[in-house]
Amino acid sequence: MIKILNGTIGLAVGVLATTAIAQPTVPTAAYVVLGGQGAMARAIVPSGAQAVVPACPQITVDGRSQPMTVRARPDAAFPILVCEFLLPGGAGSAAIGGQPLPLPKPTLTSIAVFGDTGCRLKAGKSSAEDAARESDEPGETGKFQDCNDPADWPFAPMSATIVGVKPGLVVHVGDYLYRESPCPSGDRGCRGSPSGDNWATWQADFFTPAAPLLQAAPWIVTRGNHETCKRNGTGYMLLLDPAPVGGALPPACTKLIDQYQVDVADERFVILDSSDAADECPQAGCDSKPYAEQFAGMRPKPGTWLVTHRPIWGFTTAKSDSGGRSLVIRNMTLQAALDNGKLPRNIDRVLSGHIHLWEALGFADGRPPQFVLGSGSTELAHNIKESLIGQPIGGTTVASATIDHHFGYTLFTPSKSGGHWKATYFDTGGKKKFACKVEATGVTCD
Repeated sequence: MIKILNGTIGLAVGVLATTAIAQPTVPTAAYVVLGGQGAMARAIVPSGAQAVVPACPQITVDGRSQPMTVRARPDAAFPILVCEFLLPGGAGSAAIGGQPLPLPKPTLTSIAVFGDTGCRLKAGKSSAEDAARESDEPGETGKFQDCNDPADWPFAPMSATIVGVKPGLVVHVGDYLYRESPCPSGDRGCRGSPSGDNWATWQADFFTPAAPLLQAAPWIVTRGNHETCKRNGTGYMLLLDPAPVGGALPPACTKLIDQYQVDVADERFVILDSSDAADECPQAGCDSKPYAEQFAGMRPKPGTWLVTHRPIWGFTTAKSDSGGRSLVIRNMTLQAALDNGKLPRNIDRVLSGHIHLWEALGFADGRPPQFVLGSGSTELAHNIKESLIGQPIGGTTVASATIDHHFGYTLFTPSKSGGHWKATYFDTGGKKKFACKVEATGVTCD
């Protein structure tokens, strides 16, 4: 639903008010993110030019109305009130302003996964600081996506398509905000777009296009390299990080968020913050100790999913000295953090993004398969044309590899016979491209 607010267009995920002044606690967005403490209900309330800061709305849980807690108060960059409420386990219903919230289901029959969804607006590197910050970017700088064309930036129609398949859970593998530079004068494709780490940009790049899907299912929201503290970390911590604020307003941006687990129905997901893990190591070696400690702290149960933005084992391409393109292996820091190349016991599959392609990789030593699902709508990386079979990576070789170079999302469904999952890749309009059998020791695609 679309409303006009202070002369601009805004998308209401909650119930709409006739005016923001008459109904100051009506949320612009209401959604559920899943974290280590459980299901966290969030509400974003616009503040605008009001002299009085609006109050948090009430949340109704199983018929009982309760107050929400302030997570962040309005400021110049984020003129919104962010409210939250930790939902009790086993809650049967919840609503904010009469708008029902999607709660975790007792049985998980489908999981929609994608990542790297923002519209890329990035000028060329203008300083040594920019060059250092972007040294591990999968694509080149100096590119501007057509944010106003759903064919070139299809996040909104893809979100609407996924709503139709009624997933029980949405997993975003990171990188929500790509509008980092102002739209160039005369560029019609991004004309009028905001940029930078502020509410206007987060609304345009994520909350508006994702609105119907935020209403449809709870989300696991992985932090990407575009959400580090030097880039768009303030917005991520205010709006998406699932940890309760704990009395500190607003939540501070931290370089490394401790790994945490999310249990949904019978499935366990371990979330690893790899947003700042360098893809390539300097001559002195990788700073892998913090990530080794994160792996050591994991407590997977059989069948656990590992969700992390940067793929532990993945391939992209880079310009070679000859002018062509050569294969590049990702991620060296995470590989160095593993114990003899092995993940903690009971992790059966890895979900990542970062590389703007779709990859499903199986390995000769039977380690869990790696999915790279960074084709969620951000400008795609260069296609990989070489065969990856037999390529060495992380102390093993690639046994199976499927790559796709189109925008889309993946739907994971458990097999009826049990023992494995099915991963089906769809384009943004919901047309099936192919399906894969996903086992703990490998993946095969048709």
